[in-house]
Amino acid sequence: MQKLKNYKLLLSINIALLALFSFIFISKKNLEFLIYVGVIIFFLLIIWMTRNKINYPPVVLWGLTVWSLLHMTGGGIYLGGKKVYELILFPLVGEPYNILKYDQFVHLFGFGIATLVMFYLIKPYLIKENIGKVALSVVMIMAGLGVGAFNEIIEFIITVIMPNSGVGGYENTALDLVSNLFGAIIAMFYILKKEYPKK
Repeated sequence: MQKLKNYKLLLSINIALLALFSFIFISKKNLEFLIYVGVIIFFLLIIWMTRNKINYPPVVLWGLTVWSLLHMTGGGIYLGGKKVYELILFPLVGEPYNILKYDQFVHLFGFGIATLVMFYLIKPYLIKENIGKVALSVVMIMAGLGVGAFNEIIEFIITVIMPNSGVGGYENTALDLVSNLFGAIIAMFYILKKEYPKK
């Protein structure tokens, strides 16, 4: 019963966030991020429909919610005339890479969470096979990177549909993938510490 209440609370929070940012995107005629709202709704429905089959822990569900909020904030909120996604959080490297941007942080965080989601989806099979740490690490990091690559395909489709979108060019795509890799590696350390069966 408590688990169902937690799911309903998170679902309510996500619906409220989606409604708020949909209003912002529509009022600003930001069609690019309206597409992302549709993508978020799609995956939200998948999580909701599989909640009884997959034991998603709170860290994953809250992580997905925070990721959704960070993503929509990045595309819908402007500070100093700049979209939040364009802001430099900490100037580690300058032009042409501009590290560390808000965009790169969201990729690191988000695809770390995506790696955790992939782990919990296939965890029963991994545990059954008694997979070793190295093999587990390779499988999960590649799974996280696969989700990240799928995201880049979506971004490419958006640039085809809307050539003036703010997705960015080759450097942006490459830095997104590098950020995804770091996020997947961090998630892997979490998995090994919290979920790997003690021998």
